[in-house]
Amino acid sequence: MPQQIILINLEKPREKKLEHDINWLCNSFGLSSGRDTENIATQIVIDLLKQLATNEERVSSEKIAEDLEVTPSRINHHVRNLISAGLLYRERRALCLRGGSLKAAVREMRKDSDRIFDELEEIAEEIDRQMGLKNR
Repeated sequence: MPQQIILINLEKPREKKLEHDINWLCNSFGLSSGRDTENIATQIVIDLLKQLATNEERVSSEKIAEDLEVTPSRINHHVRNLISAGLLYRERRALCLRGGSLKAAVREMRKDSDRIFDELEEIAEEIDRQMGLKNR
């Protein structure tokens, strides 16, 4: 499955409020963009964090669907996008936050983007060489 990391440079929330910070983080990764007018992806992240904070060992998409009063298929659609972005992963039928914390997940996503940029830079250098362009 191809990974898609979106970065949007948004102004940080002016006041410190947990929900605003989570919304900002999700919006900065483009997780609640496009047709997600109800911000289901962000709601999934919030619900997952709440469940993990209460020491839930296993967080299922069915439980999240129940909590958010949304169909499991709709939750799974957004979960696939969250997995593709690198924020979550599945372990059997459980959803897990990559690295075990939000900070660790962001660090892993940064490493992913660095690897993508390294590959892009390598190919770009080869294209420049073949086209006869000189690097400055």
